Amino acid sequence: MIPSQRALFDIPDDIAYLNCGYMSPLLKQVSDAGVSGVKRKSSPWEMTPADFFTESQEARRLFARLVNANEADIAIVPSASYGMATAAKNLPIDKSQHIIVLEDQFPSNIYCWQELAKSKGAALKTIPVPTDKDWTSAVLENIESTTAMAALPHCFWTDGSLLDLEAIGTRLREVGAKLALDVTQSLGAMPLDVQKIKPDFLVAACYKWLLGPYSVGFLYVAPDQQTGAPLEHNYINRKGSENFARLVDYQEEFQPGATRFDMGERANFALMPMAIAALQQILDWGVQDIYKTLAAKTAALAEAGQEIGLTCVESHLRAGHFLGLEFTNGVPDTLLSKLAEDRIYVSVRGNSLRVTPHLYNTDEDADRLMSALRKTTGK
Repeated sequence: MIPSQRALFDIPDDIAYLNCGYMSPLLKQVSDAGVSGVKRKSSPWEMTPADFFTESQEARRLFARLVNANEADIAIVPSASYGMATAAKNLPIDKSQHIIVLEDQFPSNIYCWQELAKSKGAALKTIPVPTDKDWTSAVLENIESTTAMAALPHCFWTDGSLLDLEAIGTRLREVGAKLALDVTQSLGAMPLDVQKIKPDFLVAACYKWLLGPYSVGFLYVAPDQQTGAPLEHNYINRKGSENFARLVDYQEEFQPGATRFDMGERANFALMPMAIAALQQILDWGVQDIYKTLAAKTAALAEAGQEIGLTCVESHLRAGHFLGLEFTNGVPDTLLSKLAEDRIYVSVRGNSLRVTPHLYNTDEDADRLMSALRKTTGK
């Protein structure tokens, strides 16, 4: 169990922020890295062509460690939607096939698949929300010979209900189907191993559980997908781009590995150092220990919620870092504003009061939330 790390964040004592699934606060060292990066641009004469490559390569290396991949398998992207659009551009499908998605899945992992299905005359097969929240069984039951691919999360973004990606990946491969994952709501707080899951594409934005900046993300691309077409063509992902004096010697060949899928201006001198600092801290803590610690926090909150009549997904079907509390008659319309008046911050997503703590939270934060909810329920 990891003790509270609140001192590493700039969070006032009167703030109970249990909302990492919305956006994480920045670690002090991450903020400092960003400020230093901005200041570097004030003295561009001190920056060399090598600086356009070194930090992005370090970020790639750290992210690869997080998912148990090789750094050559990692591309740098600005968002989850960019990564999913890259996957949609490169995964094959014909009009006799379908794409599996989940009902009420986050839009960034829906729109590109709707467009792909429409352009190919294929079908989008939407799995209804299972009454027992067992998404794994529901997905497995719908994988068949006409499945071209599944586009899924690791846990559902409203209530944390979990998908067994290893089992799903195995079944998809049995029918020759592909797997694209948006793990923005889990990676960094929940262990994940691409060697076991074997996705074709996997993307995560940095600004939630990776504790990093907005507008940076990472895309894992399986080795057999690394000859595909990028969304954009920029100088830095082409062979020989390190030589700024010869950039007009235009190259058809790309840099090796997943680098061909990098966004333009990936060497963002403010954001890239922030992503590096955040990834390094997560790795120093250890994702398994982060997960164990957060699971204990949400388990205590779930138990306290049940005592006042609130329900949640059963623990064996829920990601440990995520909690959705449901009210008998729905989340009260004014609840968020009343909690904010008391400097308590959570989210409402779907029918759930989404409570997503991190290591910066204390027992007092949890007590304040439950005290406020007791007043709301009258119990």
